Amino acid sequence: MSEKKLPQKLKELRKVNNYTQDYVAAVLGIVRQTYSHYETGRRTPDAEALYKLAGLYNISIDDLMHLTVDIDREVSYDAPVPSQSSEDLSEFLEFFNDPANKKKYMFHTNLEKELLFYFNKISEEDKKEIIEFTKIKARKPL
Repeated sequence: MSEKKLPQKLKELRKVNNYTQDYVAAVLGIVRQTYSHYETGRRTPDAEALYKLAGLYNISIDDLMHLTVDIDREVSYDAPVPSQSSEDLSEFLEFFNDPANKKKYMFHTNLEKELLFYFNKISEEDKKEIIEFTKIKARKPL
């Protein structure tokens, strides 16, 4: 795993949830400076801290660490990152952390999850156009 991915995700999750470093540090039972080191990559959270962080953000430790294991695919370390705004990221996290959706989409790749998230936001007419486009693209040789 790249040294920068976990620190970036920690900072992103904290900001999306409007938490301060002081608040997250208090939840973890550590000083703010130690938590700050987690976000900068100077230190790596131990197993207990990872467990508490996953609980705080209502995500699995695998999701926190960007680790998804799929039987038919290689290990992926790239978490889906909605490209628009922190509001999109917040909605995205809320959607996939919903227990009904989490179970429903648990075997999808991160790219598939991102596609489904945005697909659900568009009109029925646009969905039909995208399906037709996808059929055309699927016929082209790789």
